[in-house]
Amino acid sequence: MNRQSQPGRRSAGDVVKFAVVTSLAAAAVAVSLPLGAHHSFSAEFDSTKEIRATGEVTKLDWQNPHAWIHLKVSEICERTGGGRGGGGDQPWACREPGAEEGDDWAFELGSPNGLMRQGWTRNSLKAGDVITVLGSRARDGSTNSNARSITTADGKRLFAGSSQDSTP
Repeated sequence: MNRQSQPGRRSAGDVVKFAVVTSLAAAAVAVSLPLGAHHSFSAEFDSTKEIRATGEVTKLDWQNPHAWIHLKVSEICERTGGGRGGGGDQPWACREPGAEEGDDWAFELGSPNGLMRQGWTRNSLKAGDVITVLGSRARDGSTNSNARSITTADGKRLFAGSSQDSTP
């Protein structure tokens, strides 16, 4: 009997082709999911709008794809510069956080894995530590920012693993 006389019956070659196509489609979907959740620096943050914020750590979220530091900010200094942290000779304009924005700010860090390669641990910063964060403001004007460096109260400077350094 040939294939045409048995409707609904598939040859071994057809089954293999179907399995290969299905596997490739599933792999393509699986690979695209993490990429869709990630963003480029320039899509979310503006490198020409520098921020320097001083405050008390309220929480360190150690999660993928980026860790986050949450601060109760006491002083915010901003300046507009030439990109890639190039505010350079522009003076900082410092102020207390406004009532409309509040004092709860969040700063995006690099990935936990990247931070660990830089010497960070989950305990590098603790709630109550007073720090100063240097970074870039969010494009949407929210209280989220991207951190480039962190300076602790005793003057220790920590690299924040900013995605600004790797994304044009």
